[in-house]
Amino acid sequence: MGKTQKLTLTGMLIAIGTLSSHLFFIPLGFAKAFPVQHLINVLSAVLLGPYYAVAQAIGVSLLRNLMGTGSIFAFPGSVFGALLASLIFMKTKKIYMAFFGEVVGTGILGALASYPIAALIFGQEATLFGFVPAFILSSLVGAFLGAILLKVFLKNNVLELRKR
Repeated sequence: MGKTQKLTLTGMLIAIGTLSSHLFFIPLGFAKAFPVQHLINVLSAVLLGPYYAVAQAIGVSLLRNLMGTGSIFAFPGSVFGALLASLIFMKTKKIYMAFFGEVVGTGILGALASYPIAALIFGQEATLFGFVPAFILSSLVGAFLGAILLKVFLKNNVLELRKR
């Protein structure tokens, strides 16, 4: 896939992630579970690589925040998830490892990175373990759907995974 195609697909994924954010999310206290973002993270990690996956995650997070449909916690969650999913997939070339990278990147690393932001914004000690289950649940659902979608695409010869 050429650079223009990658950039176009990244833009399309940003548009899908941004437009679907107000349609499907699960409010979980002061955070929002957004499984579609995790689905998109897995797709971009596998199809585009780390640079485009992280750019997509930042783009969706930024636009969702500007539109008022996201929270500040979208940045650490989605960026760590997209990056780890992409790096692990690049190393292993296995879709289930991209799923694993998204869940660990968002569910653990993103939750840990969100804790200081919450403590700063809320002016009190936000519970760290409030983020981890919420982020893991959201990323499990979305990353699973993304992995299933990629498997279906591969089975039906819609896409071919090549060395990037």
